[in-house]
Amino acid sequence: MTEPRWLSPIELNAWMRFEAVVELMPGALDSQLQRDAQLTHFDYLVLAKLSERDDRAMRMTQLAASTNSTLPRLSHVVSRLERRGFVERSSCDTDRRVTIARLTDAGWDKVVASAPGHVENVRATVFDQLTAEQVVQLDQICSRLLAKLDPDNRLEVQR
Repeated sequence: MTEPRWLSPIELNAWMRFEAVVELMPGALDSQLQRDAQLTHFDYLVLAKLSERDDRAMRMTQLAASTNSTLPRLSHVVSRLERRGFVERSSCDTDRRVTIARLTDAGWDKVVASAPGHVENVRATVFDQLTAEQVVQLDQICSRLLAKLDPDNRLEVQR
């Protein structure tokens, strides 16, 4: 058996810090959105993904892939967003097996109203802590990691 490729002290330190950021970031995003918009970060992500489409609609399977969600989890969240009047579901005209999630006008208003606070939180939590050079490095590092983690660009963030 081959000896494991143990992390060097520098790699281990970087890994532990990266892992801590990955664990703490969701809470930082959730708390602001819940306080200011009564949305979870995942709720906001679903609304934002729909808002970025010309017709404000996506197949549920595509929406699940682009939010890194399972279909059951997404269905539960979309049901909650439907009850609040932010999203509606319908069958696809060309394929009745397909369900379409569509952002309502109220959902559009909600994401537009929520975006400034969310962006300010992202800026304060991440970008205000970095130099311009570090922002470029962060982009490059994330691009490299995503090339491995999401080679098919399911999350639709790679150029």
